[in-house]
Amino acid sequence: MPEIRLEKLVKRYGAVEVLHGIDLTLNDNEFTVLVGPSGCGKSTTLRMIAGLESVSEGEIYVDGAPISHLDPKDRGLAMVFQDYALYPHMDVARNISFALRLQKRPKAEIDAKVREVAETVGLTDFLHRKPGALSGGQRQRVAMARALAKDSGIFLFDEPLSNLDAKLRGQMRAELAIMRQRVQKNMIYVTHDQIEAMTLADRIVVMHGGHIQQQGTPEVLFKKPANKFVAGFLGSPPMNFLDADLVEEGGTVYAHGAAFKIAIPAEKAATLGATTGGVTLGIRPSDLNYSADAPDETALDLQVRVSEYVGAQSVLLCACGGADVTVELKSETPIALGETLRFAVRPEGIHLFDRTTEKAL
Repeated sequence: MPEIRLEKLVKRYGAVEVLHGIDLTLNDNEFTVLVGPSGCGKSTTLRMIAGLESVSEGEIYVDGAPISHLDPKDRGLAMVFQDYALYPHMDVARNISFALRLQKRPKAEIDAKVREVAETVGLTDFLHRKPGALSGGQRQRVAMARALAKDSGIFLFDEPLSNLDAKLRGQMRAELAIMRQRVQKNMIYVTHDQIEAMTLADRIVVMHGGHIQQQGTPEVLFKKPANKFVAGFLGSPPMNFLDADLVEEGGTVYAHGAAFKIAIPAEKAATLGATTGGVTLGIRPSDLNYSADAPDETALDLQVRVSEYVGAQSVLLCACGGADVTVELKSETPIALGETLRFAVRPEGIHLFDRTTEKAL
């Protein structure tokens, strides 16, 4: 499995620069997910690796060799597109074997490879059907099988599940995770869906505005976001943000807002140094626990505006002074709309961000 390295990668369309010097190393046998909102540059980065977009500045290296001057067919990679890109007049077997037939491989070798990858993605019983007779999920599996049949060292996925409905997307996500365990390859996956990123990735690369905001394991990015954007983008429901001022009273540092005064844990306060003044307090909905007798300095008093029942969990949309706060709790908790309830803040769930730079403190 090759190592892929992007070095100071820049992409311009005329005078508009959409990627601003991307530096990224993708390790052997790693499932890397590029995630971010629409227009952040993730698909452009993937298409530059594939050779479908030219490089304005910088270089792409595969095992130390520059490849940005090579045609797509000479880069030793396979790509799965968002719209499947299947040949409608060919059956599944011929779609899967298309690249192998172009390479004039022996028929016995082609047949064996088709059977092998069809079994991997669960298409053995559909090899003689044409794409028009398949469901959306089955077509996506054909596209994946066609990529797998090439025996490339690098697989690129450009939002492959975005055209599927929610239930099928969840099913295909699980199948992708299983396939990932069987197929030991270097995979780069682009999506705007942070749930796909969190569940599939060995490493997540969060992009925004043509820059890499943070990269790391899903757990690291969720628990230790580098800035407010990453904190708000990863997690569902998203993190709550409240304006506050840091003040010290009696040896304790507090985040003092319009309708709250939360004590900052001593170990976290020790890392703040001389930081004072305006900050943004971040709290995930799951880090707020209903507790009527919680002390003032560890809790928020929230007025419940909306309760969304989603099965085992309920999502509450609340007001804290003039700010909106989302709370996630077990659905059997008795809640009446309009009442004000107290929610304790888990100390380890407190995040602080500089209000100007939005970097984590």
